Amino acid sequence: MPEATEWRIAVGEDSTTAIHEPPTTADSGTVFVCAHGAGGHMRDRSMNAVTQALRAIGLGVVRFNFLYREKGSSRPDPMPRLKACTTAVVEHVRAALAPKRVVIGGRSMGGRAASMLAAEGYACDGLLLLAYPLHPAGHPEKLRDAHLPQIRAHTLCFNGTRDALCTREIMDRIVAPLAPRWRMHWLEGADHSFHVLKSSGRTDADVLKDVAKVTSEWLEDLD
Repeated sequence: MPEATEWRIAVGEDSTTAIHEPPTTADSGTVFVCAHGAGGHMRDRSMNAVTQALRAIGLGVVRFNFLYREKGSSRPDPMPRLKACTTAVVEHVRAALAPKRVVIGGRSMGGRAASMLAAEGYACDGLLLLAYPLHPAGHPEKLRDAHLPQIRAHTLCFNGTRDALCTREIMDRIVAPLAPRWRMHWLEGADHSFHVLKSSGRTDADVLKDVAKVTSEWLEDLD
């Protein structure tokens, strides 16, 4: 299996850790810079699982810690700092790997930070969002959607139908005008962590197979 490479990346006067894991199958020439969620880190179970699923379809994956997590804190950095960290990692990826394409995104808050960069015109070849946090749990009136219409990058967004942070009816209404640039894929029975109940007849592994299959199709459309 191809070996992973760990990097130390400067972010202003600070620095963070990132890890690059090449594809485990034919290389598509695309690297996905994947940011973690607010309560996670680059090596958490969810990040590991989605990384392995995407590597198996030809994606190289770069995971990294936001600065607050690198310092051992559980309190997320302000959005400008999250965006600065993401930018520093992406620029390092471009310099170190010179990939054919760079896709940015990640889980929940990490994906939101990447989406805000894309909305500001940051150059990328695609935006891949895993469990986009449209609103806080229990507060569907507090939407995080104002910047979405400004995104010009081709976007693939996965959310579970049981995601407490993304009401399907609201999300579908918001992103409908953004097609065909925005592709929304709902993971039946999955929650914000992409976990499904045993009673659903599906497993968490089934959900990740769905993510990998749809992502592979989306990448082909980027060509």
